[in-house]
Amino acid sequence: MNSTERPRLSVRSPGDLVAAVPYLLGFHPADSVVVVAVRGRRVVFAARGDLPEAGADPAPAARHLAEVVARQDADAATVVGYGPAARVTGTVDAVGDALDSAGLIVLDALRVTDGRWWSYLCAEPACCPADGTPYDPVANQVSAAAVFAGQVALPDRAALAAQVSALDGPVRLAMRRATARARRRLAALAGVSVDDAPPEAGTAGGAPGSGVGPAGATPPEALPADGGPVVDVGPGARAVRAAGVAAVRAAFRRQRRGERLDDDEVAWLTVLLTHVPVRDHAWSRTDGRDTDISLWTDVLRRAEPDLIGAPGSLLAFAAWRAGHGALAAVALERVLTAHPDHSLAVTLDDALRRGLAPSELDGWPVVTGSSVLRRRRRRPRR
Repeated sequence: MNSTERPRLSVRSPGDLVAAVPYLLGFHPADSVVVVAVRGRRVVFAARGDLPEAGADPAPAARHLAEVVARQDADAATVVGYGPAARVTGTVDAVGDALDSAGLIVLDALRVTDGRWWSYLCAEPACCPADGTPYDPVANQVSAAAVFAGQVALPDRAALAAQVSALDGPVRLAMRRATARARRRLAALAGVSVDDAPPEAGTAGGAPGSGVGPAGATPPEALPADGGPVVDVGPGARAVRAAGVAAVRAAFRRQRRGERLDDDEVAWLTVLLTHVPVRDHAWSRTDGRDTDISLWTDVLRRAEPDLIGAPGSLLAFAAWRAGHGALAAVALERVLTAHPDHSLAVTLDDALRRGLAPSELDGWPVVTGSSVLRRRRRRPRR
């Protein structure tokens, strides 16, 4: 689900809207239902869901989609279904009814199939012929304007997911070796044995802050050390926090200078991020900047499988803050597939699914009693 605070596109017809949707989402949808919400004359939000399986009731998912759109303070919306009529029509009708019940005006309801679009609400043959209206997603002026503005529409959602997938081959072998060195380094710093390290996430530690957050959002709980020694108190904990702060700050400096972290730097960062104060420090410094997205994408793809939780969640947060909801979603899917109880990923996934604005997490993480962490500045309203 994407905010659309990015470059503005002029949409003057159903054909223009069909051409714009892939740029609002970041990829060309298929077998999907999309809701494009507007406030006044401005598109403010786009949400996508999969078409239900044949024979399934579309009403529950339609109500959820309408609830998400209604939270965006929108006035009206257009529903666009992608796929064959037999699968699209019932879903578009259900979403339209749900939007109407939520108090939104349904401006149009469209179906897109095989390079043509149809309107369910227009019966005028002159503008909405029975055999549909052909459109060219490349030649349309909206598409051209989007490309000129630097927006990208990938071929499909799988192409987007591939951008956060693990790197393999020689990179994976090198990272495995670097991570083994980083684990030994962390164990020595913490003053514990590598054998004390749990193999993967399983139990929660102490709370990573005050626990105060936006109303209705699930506060993140502490995470265990994913493959690193558990160090909660004492000199070892202070040493790990200090090393983590230094590694996070160095990573951001390197990224903003256009430099890529080497294998040992990525491995060291990933093992330190398994400790909640370090993760929260990284979270407090992460926003929607392109450099933040690039950094956490690179770290996520190179991280060992048991260490993807923090970098994947931080990538999702950065993407969400930047208005790239689809990128945030695929990053969280990867994390939650491997670590379904990762608290920060669960919190962010819940926020995205409910259509909360990124500003709802302004002020997070709020941590008291430690000079290591700092509070995020509240973003000004646009």
